Amino acid sequence: MSLETVAILSPGDMGHTVGRVLVEHGLRVITYLKGRSQRTKVLAENAGILDVSTLQTLVNEADIILSILVPSQATNVAEMVSEAIKETNATVLYADCNAISPKTTYRISEIITNAGSNYLDSSIIGPPPRTKGSTRFYVSGPGLDLFSNLNQFGLDIRPLGDKIGKASAIKMCYAALTKGLSALCIELLTASKLLEVSESLASEFQLSQPSLYKRMERTIPGLPSKSKRWVGEMKEIAATFAEIGLTPKILDGAADMFQFVGDTRLADLQPEDQGSFPIMEDIITIFSEYLDT
Repeated sequence: MSLETVAILSPGDMGHTVGRVLVEHGLRVITYLKGRSQRTKVLAENAGILDVSTLQTLVNEADIILSILVPSQATNVAEMVSEAIKETNATVLYADCNAISPKTTYRISEIITNAGSNYLDSSIIGPPPRTKGSTRFYVSGPGLDLFSNLNQFGLDIRPLGDKIGKASAIKMCYAALTKGLSALCIELLTASKLLEVSESLASEFQLSQPSLYKRMERTIPGLPSKSKRWVGEMKEIAATFAEIGLTPKILDGAADMFQFVGDTRLADLQPEDQGSFPIMEDIITIFSEYLDT
């Protein structure tokens, strides 16, 4: 089967960047924007992603659908797409690329396959693919060949075999470190500010943990713009760990921290506002003042 049209639901920060890469490599990329924000509509237009009139049109025209959403919307969108598939008798490959647990991906797989289409479990590790080599799509499930063709259109596809759940599992374990560590850093830095030892702690980190401190300075300024989306991801990781007998409390705590950040005024920043992000020290000051109020 030739690959001509890819659909993306939805072209937000990650989705529109993925779409732009595919467009630049010669694929037709479509989406369905009813009910989406003006920001998302602008991102899609700027990336060259075409808005179709109905979900029925989307499932009929797409060879592959990439679901790239906040975790809390993954199941709802799959159910909407499945209804459109049933109404049109379309056969499309639906790849859920969201940060969801293996249990959630099993549930979505049943929704899509019961509607008569094909399903792949996928996950994205890395930032939006603005730089070649920065982002990887891990994928698992039966029938990987069509999805693997995206290697020819600017994406880095990493197959993990024919068992659904493996792609979601690697994302859960990886993000537990990267985003979980960010949550811990925010908490301890805010605590140090409130306990009036922030300058001494910064000096100690620069002496004994210089690489980690540089990572904090580099990543924390952009974190508030993503914090609300990461709450659900931490809950999915917590659920994943609980399902295999490990404590969910560490990642539940990370979810609490991202919820805290999401409740501050800094969460109104958008990823495209990067040039105006406050530096790490100013962000921590704002967090500590928020707790003092």
